[in-house]
Amino acid sequence: MFTDLPAAPDEVRDLWDSSMAERVGSMLDRPHRVAFVYRTPDTSTFRYRVANTVDALNHAPGDIGAAWFCDDELRALTRIVPELDAIVVARYPWNAALRELVQSADRHGVPLVFDCDDLVFDVGFAELVMSSLGKDVDVNAEWDVWFAYMGRLRASLDACRGATTTNSVLARQLAAHVEDPPAIVPNVMNRTQQAYSRELLDAKVANGWRRSGPVTVGYFSGTPSHVRDFAIASPALARLLDEDDDVSVRIVGYLDDLGALEPHRERVEFQKFMHYVELQRSIAEVEVNLAPLSHTAFNICKSDLKFFEAAAVGTWTVASHTPSLDDAIDDGVTGRLAKAHEWDGALREAVALARDPRAYAERATAAAEVAHRRWAWDSVAEPLTRALEPYLGRRTG
Repeated sequence: MFTDLPAAPDEVRDLWDSSMAERVGSMLDRPHRVAFVYRTPDTSTFRYRVANTVDALNHAPGDIGAAWFCDDELRALTRIVPELDAIVVARYPWNAALRELVQSADRHGVPLVFDCDDLVFDVGFAELVMSSLGKDVDVNAEWDVWFAYMGRLRASLDACRGATTTNSVLARQLAAHVEDPPAIVPNVMNRTQQAYSRELLDAKVANGWRRSGPVTVGYFSGTPSHVRDFAIASPALARLLDEDDDVSVRIVGYLDDLGALEPHRERVEFQKFMHYVELQRSIAEVEVNLAPLSHTAFNICKSDLKFFEAAAVGTWTVASHTPSLDDAIDDGVTGRLAKAHEWDGALREAVALARDPRAYAERATAAAEVAHRRWAWDSVAEPLTRALEPYLGRRTG
């Protein structure tokens, strides 16, 4: 495990710690105005698809001002629709407040753009999504929940002219439902997250990549739905622990079902779900980050964030093949891509790499520089501006 890393900032002001008046004021300060709507602020989809993007737009040179609005603000937003150029409906399920907003947008010629980061807008994929998330498909209540949720998202999508998403796979799925070609707007870090990640990386470099104790393999699960994904790597990880006494495991988040790793539970450190900035230190401490994904149509739509958030702090990643991860990782250079039968070898290689400070530093530093450039907090402004440009300046007032 890497040592002597700087502690996370004592106080982190989240990008969504602001009043509606502040947000509206910032948006209206610029000639082109785009409103993002989302159910309620959270540290997952909202952070990546709304808060980070709004912040990047507002700090980029240009004419676009942006603001986000949540459930109890939609009717207030309806009153300023004539001032808007476009509305981005970010994974917002259809309801009465959204219907009123859409009707107002139609009256004033304000186009709507649907943003989604998962394959959850077509009920034809409901059973696949349920299965991928480990839901019991024999429980009727699960069908009620997922058909309702995905059906409402589809209704929201049907009200939109265009779409934005995280990768080409989802873009192809969305293309059948919107008039304009969907645009790809990647996930990125935010300002505070990237700045602290740079501190952690710089500390590793300054310390000569000093580490102590066993090589630690980390899995940062995020949600309770990742049991099936972890099962892709856990048998190989268990075999690694069988043969190597100087390897340990760290699991952060909600995962408690260790599967094949259960006989080694005493070598597993559990950390509770934590703030996303603090999480960067936990990732930075481990030598190997795991990003396994079961091969389903749902998972191949996942983005590359599990790689770039680890790369940014100088931690090596072993990941499953998906279109996004294949595009993000230069296999063997900035990380390791593993097919289902390759996890044993990939994990052994990663542990051997961790024990070679010079080789590890060379590869981890290369990956980090790519991460800080390609997924920088402000890098999303350019693709998002391109995606929004067709809709700017068309409001009729």
